[in-house]
Amino acid sequence: MAPKSRVENRAEQTRAIQETARRHLAEVGPAALSLRAIAREVGLVSSAVYRYFPSRDDLLTELIVEAYDELGDAVERAQDAAGDDLGARFRALCRAIHDWARANPHEYALVYGSPVPGYAAPDTTVTPAGRVTGAFLALALASERAGHTLAATAPLSPAESAALAPVFDAVGAPIGEERLVRWLMAWKTVFGHVSLELFGHMHRGVLDYDAHFEQVTAQLAADLGL
Repeated sequence: MAPKSRVENRAEQTRAIQETARRHLAEVGPAALSLRAIAREVGLVSSAVYRYFPSRDDLLTELIVEAYDELGDAVERAQDAAGDDLGARFRALCRAIHDWARANPHEYALVYGSPVPGYAAPDTTVTPAGRVTGAFLALALASERAGHTLAATAPLSPAESAALAPVFDAVGAPIGEERLVRWLMAWKTVFGHVSLELFGHMHRGVLDYDAHFEQVTAQLAADLGL
């Protein structure tokens, strides 16, 4: 077998550091993540790990991007498997978020939980973070074009209309304000539900999380006219 190239060795070592960091994330949380401790576990001297990740924040950024991309991949796979029906695609999107979060609770907490003290996410996290939001907005636009009828909506205030300007820019095509607001509410409801479940706030209040989540997503789909 031919010896590995320097590039291959670096990629292998980088992957080992990231996988070890994810285990440490589950054990100590992101704020206590230590490059020195990770270096010891993967068999590097403490100074060597800085050749791969110059700081803890660089490693956190990589873990955040990886988490967002994993979730984005899961959502896209689920929607592709659901076919063309928008209602089925919406429910697949919601289930994919729910399933991924439960399978990866510490990674979910890293990207959707409390901010890490002293850490400021760089712009490189923005595009991966927007993949799931973009999936919701793409379905909202498709629903607009399909002419789905929304359930009764409260009138939008001028302040709310003005606040939506960046989201309209993100959609990049004509869409009704009421529809956009309802889809944003659906997006927040799904993540709010998942967070409440994952962080233990529904313990003993809901006895069957799966059944309740299905009811929530069914109601959201009905409200969205799907």
